[in-house]
Amino acid sequence: MPDLGPLWLTLQLAAVTTAILLILGTPLAWWLAFTRSRIKPAMEAVTALPLVLPPTVLGFYLLVILSPTSPIGAFWVRVTGDSLTFSFAGLVVASIFYSLPFAVQPMQNAFETVGRGPLEAAATLRATPVDAFFTVLSPLCRRGYLTAAVLAFAHTIGEFGVVLMVGGNIPGETRVISIAIYEQVETLNYREAHVLSLALLLFCFAVLLVVYGINRRGATRVG
Repeated sequence: MPDLGPLWLTLQLAAVTTAILLILGTPLAWWLAFTRSRIKPAMEAVTALPLVLPPTVLGFYLLVILSPTSPIGAFWVRVTGDSLTFSFAGLVVASIFYSLPFAVQPMQNAFETVGRGPLEAAATLRATPVDAFFTVLSPLCRRGYLTAAVLAFAHTIGEFGVVLMVGGNIPGETRVISIAIYEQVETLNYREAHVLSLALLLFCFAVLLVVYGINRRGATRVG
């Protein structure tokens, strides 16, 4: 019977990361969708950087930034008494950066597709901007939100290089399923590696089916 601890830890990490990304990514996606600022291309490039940057490079710089000797890491130690590196909290921070484009880009595309028209119509009915956003625009962009949630969740589950650099391989604390698979292969325990890998493969396939199904239904309705 394979150890399911890394699986549950991975699911917790993915759930927490996805929830935070939907909250923090929404205003960023909104700004990127409608801003006319000259720095928009630079911000889009920064947001998309994890798509092309090797995970070990991102993990290395996050390890430096989050270490107890850095201002951010030292502040965290003073407030909580624990280090950000080699901890679950550190994995969450690293996962937020690593999965950022998978959450922001679908929401940005949804905002751009819907446009400002619904908000302007709601404003003529004296709806406040916040009320119009949550009651008018958000329901119209639910497909973008769902795609963002699914992709961010799945991408976080498949992390390896970033979480290994920032969190290491601590049982019950930072050993996620991708690291557990690597460890089983290293020790030539191929049977358990097969079980864990197959579970991850089936999950990722199911995620892609959901995403393509969502996009197909959306395209059918538009057509």
